[in-house]
Amino acid sequence: MPAPLRLWQRQALERYEAADPEDFLVSATPGAGKTTFALTLAERLRARKVVNRVVVVVPTDHLRTQWADAAAAASVSLDPRLTNSAGPLRPGFDGYVTTYAQVAAHPMLHRARTQNARTLVILDEVHHAGDGLSWGEAVTEAFTPARRRLCLTGTPFRTKADERIPFVTYEEADDGLISAADYAYGYAQALGDGVVRPVVFAAYSGTSRWLDSAGQVLSASLAEAGTRALEEAAWRTALDPAGQWVPHVVAAADERLSDLRRSGSPDAGGLLLATDQETARAYAKVVRKVTGHAPVLVLSDDPRSGKKIDAFRTSDDRWLVAVRQVSEGVDITRLAVAVWACSYRTPLFFAQAVGRVVRSRAPHETATVFLPAVRPLLALAASMEEERNHAVRIVSPPEGGLDEIVVERVASEPGQGITALDADAEFAHVLHGGRAIVADAALAPMSEEDEEYLGLPGLLTPEQTAALLATRDARLRQQRPASLFDELEEATAEPTWRDTEGLRREVHSLVGQLAGRTQRPHAQVHAELRRAVPGPPSADAPHETLVARRDWLLGRVG
Repeated sequence: MPAPLRLWQRQALERYEAADPEDFLVSATPGAGKTTFALTLAERLRARKVVNRVVVVVPTDHLRTQWADAAAAASVSLDPRLTNSAGPLRPGFDGYVTTYAQVAAHPMLHRARTQNARTLVILDEVHHAGDGLSWGEAVTEAFTPARRRLCLTGTPFRTKADERIPFVTYEEADDGLISAADYAYGYAQALGDGVVRPVVFAAYSGTSRWLDSAGQVLSASLAEAGTRALEEAAWRTALDPAGQWVPHVVAAADERLSDLRRSGSPDAGGLLLATDQETARAYAKVVRKVTGHAPVLVLSDDPRSGKKIDAFRTSDDRWLVAVRQVSEGVDITRLAVAVWACSYRTPLFFAQAVGRVVRSRAPHETATVFLPAVRPLLALAASMEEERNHAVRIVSPPEGGLDEIVVERVASEPGQGITALDADAEFAHVLHGGRAIVADAALAPMSEEDEEYLGLPGLLTPEQTAALLATRDARLRQQRPASLFDELEEATAEPTWRDTEGLRREVHSLVGQLAGRTQRPHAQVHAELRRAVPGPPSADAPHETLVARRDWLLGRVG
């Protein structure tokens, strides 16, 4: 028997049925239940015989099976394996689930499938329809004949004026065009309704040391780096698997995970986000060494990644290490702790990634995100609860403080001539309501009994959380010379031929994505890539060159 609908879902359905529109955009925070809303609407439209087919379009292949499973529970049979080469819908299904990439590859096929029945099209995370003109045009071509179109998004998103998202309504504003959601349900509302967990952001600073291109040793604090260039170098150095910042923060996060497991959530899990696959592999070794538990490693070039995610969802494994595979749409409600060990800084990616740990299962749960104390991430954390629509405008960097920072859309470019030496970590503060809350130095050190009590989820004030993390941080720093961080050099072992081949495939895939989004031949993108990162063709390039090229491409694919 399906679970009762939440208040926002009932209100959105009422608004839809009162308007009876062809197009409807729902903006609801990650974890709020957009899938349940969409499938309930689909079943109601089918019951009224408004539609007799349902097509769902998702960003990644793994989400096809997740949607199909959810649909089956709602008595809607969707085929998650229908390929472009299969032709018409197979008998016995009410519809199918496909990806934006598949639609872009053969829009006329999906148009024919849409025209052959009274079709409801559900565009999940519809901002992906703006991933380049070709994708938006394909979605328009394929689904204009649909009887109804439901657009879903969990995060605010921006685009260029000439790349508007299909089937989204825009309104005039003083600073450009703003999309208008037909129903919006933000994080603050969901938090008040108990639909999602409150998030505590634990910021960690520390001093990074690196060698510049002139052979000089430079150092800077993450929290007080000064210039953007110093901040970039300090941040990149802190994320080096061979340094001390990552293992220190992993140890703190794992202790927080143990708190949750001891106090009512025995299967609570943690997510560590890496910038790229090579670093993710190294981080997995760090997690195993520091925690004593081997994490589940999910990489895009691993054909078993979908099965690994499904297995982790119902397992008792503590940690999941991933790059981008678990940042959007993946529903693993037991995730409650995250470590931001990557250089991504877009509002879209931040909201999606944090959304993986906010899904509520029971009252008094909390989520904790451990992150570097750098201004771009602190700005995103401080603005997480703001309601923002999809704005088509260009924003100039303002004068002012942290709350006014404009955060770039893409991750930083790979550093030229910077060699990471080492970085330590130190608890800085927790961020709550846009305020940085530090531990009160005047308070007496916390006893073990106090620590155990304060570790209970849902019972901590922000000040108590800061005190708890500061006490544990001091203990970890005292342990640093001991066995906790010994022998971590194995995490940065020389890459194998398998690592290099996997990296080569990743570069080739990213070239294809960039070519598709910019509507250029692959050869032209390859030529631009070799100019930006000199060296032999990628088929013959050494591992270090492939790493630089992969990072360059990631900065443009976003």
